Amino acid sequence: LTAAAITGGDVLVNNVICEHLKPVTAKLREAGVRVEEEDNGIRVVGNGDLRAVNIKTMPYPGFPTDMQPQMMALLCLARGTSIVTETIFENRFMHAFELKRMGAKIKLEGHTAVVQGSAGLTAAPVKATDLRAGAALVLAGLAAQGITEISNVFHIDRGYDRLEEKLRSLGAHIRRTATAAG
Repeated sequence: LTAAAITGGDVLVNNVICEHLKPVTAKLREAGVRVEEEDNGIRVVGNGDLRAVNIKTMPYPGFPTDMQPQMMALLCLARGTSIVTETIFENRFMHAFELKRMGAKIKLEGHTAVVQGSAGLTAAPVKATDLRAGAALVLAGLAAQGITEISNVFHIDRGYDRLEEKLRSLGAHIRRTATAAG
């Protein structure tokens, strides 16, 4: 969902229980992303005109902490200032340091990140520090100008089977290299 939103794509995700994703789809809509619930799935259409939103992670049915890093990557490209508050996990902002290497304007204040949106991100060598951080960096890399190289992709592989193949099938310019693993 977030990949389509951050790249301006149009993606239909099938076999989805829409009710389970309400907190995520609500924030995507608030950010200006077109989200349509269909019989057996969700269509997300990114238009490139993202707005800042505030996010506070909460236990289900609140906004999921597992989506916080990906949404932060998206918010790096939104107009305005977003506030992301993490209430579930300590050290869940490790991806912010890597996003900053790509030009993101993020200020960390305890359990809160202040994200000042910008017109774009710039490719940089970055390191996946965990599964969700890795996913956020992949999304940021798809939206960045230039070629982003992500190391420690074994973190991503733990939770996303053949992610680069699936993204490539949707039109993403992404490939795995021998040096990406370590």
